[in-house]
Parts: sequence; structure tokens; C-alpha cells
Amino acid sequence: MRRTAVLWEVFVRRFEEAFEQYKRHRLTGEEAGELLGMSGRNFRRLCVRYEEDGIAGLRDQRIGKVSPRRAPERELLRMHQLYRERYSDFTAKHFHEQLVRRHGYKLCYTVTRLSLQVAGLVAKAKRRGAHRKKRLRRPLPGMLLFQDGSTHRWIAALERDLDLIVTLDDATGAIYSALLVEQEGTMSSFLGLAETIARQGLFGSLYTDRGSHYFHTPKAGGKVDKAQPTQVGRALSQLGITHIASYSPQGRGRMERVFGTLQKRLPQELRLARIKTVAAANGYLKERFVPDYNARFAVPAADPGSAFIRYVGRPLDDVLCIQEDRVVGGDNCVSWNRRGLQIPPQRHRHHYVRASVRVHEYPDGALAIFDGPRCLVRFDQQGRSINVAQAA
Repeated sequence: MRRTAVLWEVFVRRFEEAFEQYKRHRLTGEEAGELLGMSGRNFRRLCVRYEEDGIAGLRDQRIGKVSPRRAPERELLRMHQLYRERYSDFTAKHFHEQLVRRHGYKLCYTVTRLSLQVAGLVAKAKRRGAHRKKRLRRPLPGMLLFQDGSTHRWIAALERDLDLIVTLDDATGAIYSALLVEQEGTMSSFLGLAETIARQGLFGSLYTDRGSHYFHTPKAGGKVDKAQPTQVGRALSQLGITHIASYSPQGRGRMERVFGTLQKRLPQELRLARIKTVAAANGYLKERFVPDYNARFAVPAADPGSAFIRYVGRPLDDVLCIQEDRVVGGDNCVSWNRRGLQIPPQRHRHHYVRASVRVHEYPDGALAIFDGPRCLVRFDQQGRSINVAQAA
């Protein structure tokens, strides 16, 4: 208080000196205002108030008055109550979006965030670290895609962690596929790739970590063995897609930031939607969450156009599957995971005893046996044979 009083006395003394010089026409309004650190217009306004009310006229007339632009107290209290009762696990930004969408809320995000912080409901964000130059995005969609998984308690009602597999475009940050699975692996990668290619087309490159389903790495932490591809690597090679291995966490920074955002938004929205099963959650992801996410966070590509090309070729399911060669036994059966798969009689060949065939296992658990490009027989998830003509 003492310091404030001293500063006020100094200001009054300096103003009176400037006012005297202004009245004697030794200073213009702009010059007098510059001496006091204000505009000439503001100085002349203070001169009028000084002549009418003396020193009291120099005081800020807004002190002690409620701003007409102040947010309504009643609306702020309603917002606080909603946060406590329904949205306490939401970030301030995500909470504000839900207020606008679901509750007819009109106040801006900044007012909402500051009010939550003052009320002690939301902590202030930590200061950001030193600026680091980000890698430039690819100029066109479809030039480079990321795929990765994140283990998290995505569905609170299940009380266990699940893996979220996301396939993301580098140029725009748009999510092309997001699905929850019990455990990340070869089949989950195939599902994400199949959904992406079916909707968008073939793309140029896929950037992933060095997980065992993506690459064989002879020495832990070392370089990948590109001469010995995994099932995912083989499928990408057949599709003409370049597979790029990540050798540093910084290289996956964009993907990690996406998962940070998803962990702060997806579980909360699934809880609000009262979703309790993986199937229902995947439906919500596809129909509601991913479109909303892309509308909110995707950015325009640097250049017009697209690097995606339409997929034309053999059925995509017969590429994005596990493929292994087997030798047929004397009873025209193929052994697969302790199961015997019977090859039915074929018109073009008497038998397949000791012949080499190729077994396909699909993400849904179905199976098929191929002789080159020819499908000999298909099996459902229970191992029952299906007529090839009907299956096709």
C-alpha cells in the first residue's frame, strides 16, 4: 500500500507539471502524453477531468465497479457444477467443447479455463520446455503414414488395459483407422492397414517402431534385418509400400503426442456414452470419435492433391493375412497349429500328397489353403470347410 501511494504521488506531480506546460502551449497534447507514457488523446481526456474534479478526476473510474463484460456468476456456477458432477476427468479444452456441444454454453474457452483454475478444479499447465524445431510434414496425404499402439485403461468399465492401434497420416495428422484390441500384434496391424487402404487407397511409406510384429531385430536395440521380413513386412512388400523403422523416440514424437491427446479424451467420451464393451467402443470410434477428432485436429496438407492411389489387384484380405508354406501329408491334410485341414478333391489334380501349398490365416480367425493363385479350400473360425465358390 505504501508503494502504491508513493507511485500515485509521483504520477500526480508529473501530470501537474505536464498540464502546466500544456496550458502554456509549450507542449502539445501528444508530447505531454509521451512524457507520461500515454497517448495524447488520453492525456487530453485527463485534462478535462482534472479541470472538473481536480486530483480525484485522475483516478481510474473503473476501480470498484463491476465490468459490464464480466461473465455471469450464475453461468460460471453452473459450469463448475457440471465439471464436478460429470466431467472431472476432462481437460479444460475438452470440457469446453462438451459444454458448447451438449449444454448450450456460450462463454469462451479462456474464461472457462481461468474460472476453473481459480476455483481449484483444474491445475495450471506447466511451462513448456525449450523450443525444438519439428520435422516438416510431408506435403501430400498418403506419402507417409504412422502406425502404433498405446496401452491404456481406455474403457473404465472393463477395469483392464487395452491396446489402441492407430494409423495416422503425416501430412494432415488425420486418423484413418483406430481400433481397440486385447493385445497389439500382427493381426491388429493388418486390420488397421486393411481399413486404411480400403477407404483411402495405397500409400507410399509406413513408419513404425521396431516391435517384433513389424521387424526382426537380431540384436536388441540394434538394426532391423530387412532380409528376413515379418508377416507385416512381407504384406507391405507385396503391396509396394516402403516400411521405415524408427530408431529414436523423437522420430515418433508426432504419434506420441496424438496418443497423449487420445488418452485425455477417448476414455472420458466412452464413459459419457456408457460404453462397456470393445465392440461398442470400436463402433463409437469409427462412427463418432474419429470423425470428430479429424474435424478438430487435422490440418490442411501443404500442397493440393493426394499421393494415395486406388488399390487394384487380388483381394486385399489375401495379402493382409498370415501366409506360410506347408507340405501336404499322405491323407491330403495340412497341419496348422495342431489342427488338420483337409483338402477336398480337385478337378485339376488327383491329389496333393507331398505337394507344397500356402496356408492363409485371416485376422478374424478364418483359414484358407492356396496352390499358387488358386484357392483350394476355405475354413471358418471353427475349422469347418466352406465351398470356395460360395466363399468367393
